[in-house]
Amino acid sequence: MTLQIPPILPLLPNRVWRTYSGGRTLDIMENKENPVDSHFPEDWIISTTNAINKGREEFTEEGLSRTVIGSKEYFLRDLFAEYPEIMLGEEHVASLRTNAGFLLKYLDSSIRLHMQCHPTAGFSRQHLNANAGKTEGYIILGHREGVDPYIYMGFQRSPDQQKFKEAITSQDTDYILSHFDKISVKAGDVFLVPGGLPHAIGEGVFMIEIMEPTDFAVRIEFERGGYVLPEESRFMGRDADFALSMFDFSEYSFTDLQKKFFVTPELIDEQPGGKRWSLFDKRYTNCFRAERIAVSGEMTVAHSGFRSIIIESGCGTIESAGEEFEVSSGTRLLIPHNTKEFTVKAAETIQAIIALPPLR
Repeated sequence: MTLQIPPILPLLPNRVWRTYSGGRTLDIMENKENPVDSHFPEDWIISTTNAINKGREEFTEEGLSRTVIGSKEYFLRDLFAEYPEIMLGEEHVASLRTNAGFLLKYLDSSIRLHMQCHPTAGFSRQHLNANAGKTEGYIILGHREGVDPYIYMGFQRSPDQQKFKEAITSQDTDYILSHFDKISVKAGDVFLVPGGLPHAIGEGVFMIEIMEPTDFAVRIEFERGGYVLPEESRFMGRDADFALSMFDFSEYSFTDLQKKFFVTPELIDEQPGGKRWSLFDKRYTNCFRAERIAVSGEMTVAHSGFRSIIIESGCGTIESAGEEFEVSSGTRLLIPHNTKEFTVKAAETIQAIIALPPLR
């Protein structure tokens, strides 16, 4: 029996275990009775990618996003495979097959994350038998009370590589961090973290991440928040030389980072009821796309491809082809390829992020 795919689909909470702690903000968004920080600080909103967690191999579907049609839950992975033209479109399938083509998540940190690095797509093809690396885009939503939010991003003082390797081996964290400055961030900031750039997200930061669809990472700090990484989880089962071969050892001043990686929104549509800006596009990356909309009245948004919308603030409705969803802060929906446009009607000014796969 063929399933009738609705024009708009809800996306279920999809908490994923990580080596660091956080997630209290996500608990609050999910209306949990006793919100707490735990090892489930992320919610993978759009994912056909399995999470890689050493010691949790029995959770074979960890990381995979789900939706509901009627009263039944479905993995996006399965809907994409069974209904590729409806969900994804011919052009997407021709280049990306039935994978989402990107990974979209909430991240809510209670501690600073490990200093880490992800591969570029070229590195992945050469060393990891994969076509995607893990270039990431960050959209800062807010931070916890009493926190001065920051990230570490690229070397501000490029180290001697041999001494840096020795510091990793001995876990001389003071030496490792001495080559980085804290980069202050605030709600509304958007920036790219390309594969190869060492980085760490600071404590108390709440953000949306959009990235290439892998869970590849090397971590050069072995302990954070009382949790010690298993050896296999430090350098992806390899050694320190392999990990460091992934690094961009270039030196980036704050001005360099602003010019190269901080995103300037580009206005691409203006209607009486709202505006739409492009955030991540070919100006910055070919790995994924993202837009922001602000709707004070009524606005129709059209795309040729599947996409996800996350409501940052405000409330109202989103409708298409007779299907209507009431939305408010934290609502996230999937719009299939066959739904060419949807209309946002704001009862209270809506600001939202739209995430899309790369153009091929």
